Parts: sequence; C-alpha cells; structure tokens
Amino acid sequence: MAAPAKALLHSEHRYHPCMASSGAATGSPRKTRIGYTSDTYIHRRNIIGRVDEYDYRRVYDLNMVFLAGSLLVGDRLPVPPFPDVRDLRFGFRDFNLNRVDLVHLSNAVSYGSTPWVTSFETMTPRFRATLGRHQGPDCGYASLATDKKVARALEALAGNACRSVIALSDCALAIQRELISVFPDLRSSIEPKLTTLHPPQEPLVSEPTALGPDEPIRFIFVGGSFIRKGGREILDAFRQVRRETPYIRLIVVSSLQIDPYATQEGEKEVETARCVLEENEAWIDYYPGLPNREVLELMKSSHVGLLPTHADTYGYSLLEFQASGLPVISTDVRALSEINNDDAGWLIRVPKNRLGEALYTTAEDRRVLGETIRKGLVAAIREIAADRASITRKGAAALELIRQRHSPDEHSRRLRAIYEEALFG
Repeated sequence: MAAPAKALLHSEHRYHPCMASSGAATGSPRKTRIGYTSDTYIHRRNIIGRVDEYDYRRVYDLNMVFLAGSLLVGDRLPVPPFPDVRDLRFGFRDFNLNRVDLVHLSNAVSYGSTPWVTSFETMTPRFRATLGRHQGPDCGYASLATDKKVARALEALAGNACRSVIALSDCALAIQRELISVFPDLRSSIEPKLTTLHPPQEPLVSEPTALGPDEPIRFIFVGGSFIRKGGREILDAFRQVRRETPYIRLIVVSSLQIDPYATQEGEKEVETARCVLEENEAWIDYYPGLPNREVLELMKSSHVGLLPTHADTYGYSLLEFQASGLPVISTDVRALSEINNDDAGWLIRVPKNRLGEALYTTAEDRRVLGETIRKGLVAAIREIAADRASITRKGAAALELIRQRHSPDEHSRRLRAIYEEALFG
C-alpha cells in the first residue's frame, strides 16, 4: 500500500475538535490546520498558504488511496462500487483521519463530518453528469432532477459540515444556482453558503512598458491549448493585418496541445498551426515551452496580451497580462467579461448562451464563432496600430484593475473571514 494510505490507516492518532484551540497533548498552542488535497496550479493559486496565520496541510481522500492500492495489489483492498471512478477525485472522504480543523476543496464535495469549504470554477460537484450541461443554446440541468449521485453530492453541500461554496466568478455562481434550482428541497440550504471570490494576483510591474514611436508593437499569447484559446484565429488575423501594418510582432508560448472540447481540433489542425508559426519566424517568436519566470519576463517586455478564447473556465493568463501592464484582446466568454473591459483592453463579443458560454456545439456554431473572433481580432489590431497611445492608456487601466479587484491582501482578508465563520460561527 502507498505510504499515505499506511500513514492514515495505521496511525494511532485521531483528530479531536478540541485540538483546534487547546493545542496538542502538551498544551502548547498550534496553528489551526487547513487541509488541501492537491498541489496543482489551481490549489496554489487560490488555496494553499493564502492566509498566513493558518497551517496548510496536504490531506488524502481515502477512496482514492483505496483505489490506488487495489490497482497495485489486486483485489485485496475493499473498493466501493462507484458507477464512474473518474468522478472520485471530485468527492472527498477521509473518515476524519487527516487531523485537520477545516478542509478547503477545489471543484469537489466532502462526505465527511470535518468542516469544509469548496472553491469552484464552473460548478460543483464537477461530475461527468454535470459537466457540459452549461453548453449549447438549450443549457440547463433539469434532466438531473432524478440523478441520485448528484443529489447525494448536493445533500453534502446542504449539510452542516459544508460551511461555504466559493465561486471564482459571478458567471460560475450563476451556473451553480442553475444547478441547485433543479433540487428545490436542497436549494434553500445551499444558497446562503454561495459567494464569489476572484483569484488573487500581484502586480508584476509598477507601470506599463513604454512603447517607442518607431518600435514594433509586440503582441503575446500564452497557453498550452492553442487552438481552443483562439490560436487559429490569431494566426489568420495577424497574417491579414501585417499586409497593411508590418510594424507588429507576435510572441507565442504554447505546447500546441490538442484540447478539442470546444473547437474539435485534431492533429491536422495543430500541425497546420505549427507550420504557420515556423514559416513566419521573421515576425513570430515561437516558444514550445519556457520556465514560468521567463514567460513572465516576456509578458513584461510585451505590449498587448491575447486571449481570444473559444472556451475558458476563468482566464488566468489574462490576469498575468494585466498584472504586467498589458491591455488584453479577449473574447467575452465566462469570467472574461468580469476581468476585462473596453477601458482596459478590447472585448470581442461572441454568440453566447444565457450562462455565458460561447456557442460551439455544432459545426455551424463553431464556424460563426471562429469568424467572429477573427474579425474582432483584425478590428482590434487595426485600432491599436492606428492609435498606439491606447496601449499605454489601457495598460495603465488594466494594471489598476489588478490592484483594485485582485489584491492578494483583500483576497486573504475575505478568505480569512470565510475560514473564521466556518470554524467559529
């Protein structure tokens, strides 16, 4: 069995609520312990270490431990019969063996009695049954009204152990409300726990990068999912505009990974994009991958950020662009209309459903969406080339948005209040 499983299953210690205030057996005080389940980017960005006075500790979901053990040693460990094991990582069960005072989950629900809160990007629970239902013109969750697995997860959200349900955007909050509306008996218990807390972001510069009168304008894209995030339209738009405005350069940092859920691309489309990038190296600087420190330095030495995405749960690269003093050309899908605007950048308005998701479920939807993005990019690039002063003006406004709306100190204050309410009422 893996080490975490042994440590949890064979430990002689057990968590007791009094330890949160009285300390260990010796009576010495200790920090309140906040459990987190992963070291992924999302957890580091929104949870781990965000409130200084708490002790953040990695905790383990016992069902995932049991599953990993059964795969290693065969059928000797009892693994409960789940309909879809892919949903396991969005449910948390530790039988109170992790010895923390509060668990802070991401996109997941807990079925235990230890107090917990959860942050989410789209909705929670993030099961296969709930994913995708915010897409298309007929979006909604009515068909899940009799789904027992979803109902059980929402019962956990409605239960006493769940203290707060934290959306990363108002758009995600609206989607969550749409989901719980299908379960009226649970809605009244979940609704008061809902709140929005946008991710924190430190300013990376004190002011936007100065643009010389004869200096080429440097546009930058950063993201692994190049096609989904508008890469194809970026290449088409820049090739078109460069015929009339040659004083622009494009920087692309992307692994060009295939991510077809919104754009349905395959290897052929990715290979075409790779060829265009390589054939235009005279004005495109292409990096398949760079350390994060070097990416941030590229951002800070650029002038305009690009995120003309077809679909995104949030848009973290947009925050990093703005924190670098860059105005951003983006679509207005999901949270992007909350973190970008026409005073601080350029918003491409695309066809969307009532929940803020772009329409891309049919071939015609995808054609119209792609063409809308391409035209929006061309218009924005032309506007920037004709009014170079707008880069500095909007860049300063973008940096101010970061200071006002994504202050790490304010994020910490809000999260501290959520934790205190969860722990002490």
